[in-house]
Amino acid sequence: MHFASNIKFLRKRRGRTQDDVAVALNLKRSTLSGYENGVAQPGIEVLVSFSRYFNMSIDTMLKIDMSKLSESQLGELERGYDAYVKGSNLRVLATTVNPDNIENIELVGEKAKAGYATGYADPEYIGELPRFRLPFLSDKRKYRTFQLKGDSMLPIPDGSWVTGEFVQDWRELKSGVAYVVFTINDGIVFKIIENNLGNDGKLVLYSLNPVYEPYEVHINEVKEIWKFVNYISNELPEPVLPERQLMQAVAAMKSDLERIKAKIGKDITDVKEVN
Repeated sequence: MHFASNIKFLRKRRGRTQDDVAVALNLKRSTLSGYENGVAQPGIEVLVSFSRYFNMSIDTMLKIDMSKLSESQLGELERGYDAYVKGSNLRVLATTVNPDNIENIELVGEKAKAGYATGYADPEYIGELPRFRLPFLSDKRKYRTFQLKGDSMLPIPDGSWVTGEFVQDWRELKSGVAYVVFTINDGIVFKIIENNLGNDGKLVLYSLNPVYEPYEVHINEVKEIWKFVNYISNELPEPVLPERQLMQAVAAMKSDLERIKAKIGKDITDVKEVN
């Protein structure tokens, strides 16, 4: 593990003193010194605090010796485009298999989503989720199904079950494609992605429903990403008129409106003539 050497390296790289970092993280200077010298081990909450302070994933801070990286590699790390993005062996997915050692599709219902926020990496929690198989999906890939609520997904109906394929390497994310994105702050959301990882280490998330404004998330906030495969619903989506038919409908409405205006104008004229 390289946590001790990395936090010291990052502190010096950014021109910070131990006092600066200790105050920012609400630590005693002696405690920080113990972490840097490797004589004390931080708990998970402290690891999260360091991760946010230096804008680095916990996995990277623990497992990569940053002092041996080139300046360009360090620059990518500081923009959030780090080894955590690549997936490699750092992001391990808790999963279940059937008696034939074939991956199941776990079902994360609306009531289970709160527990997923803390249990997503816990094999015991994942093992308690309902599971099933879809015979038309590949045995070579990992899938999970999430129940999603709200109208931000329209025209996909509220309460639909959305199945996604696990994305290990986040460099493969394609702009304009729908994904299930799991972050600690926002939970599980279904969005169209704009991939800006190479520029500023962020994703822009767009709702299918254009009423909702897009927003950005830094890649360090993201825990899992699943590429949209299909959805199951007991409701039909709202029909979308073809463009030509839509234009005809708008033209008919305009024509009706003109007739109404003309009739109102004629009625007013008739009233004036009577008076």
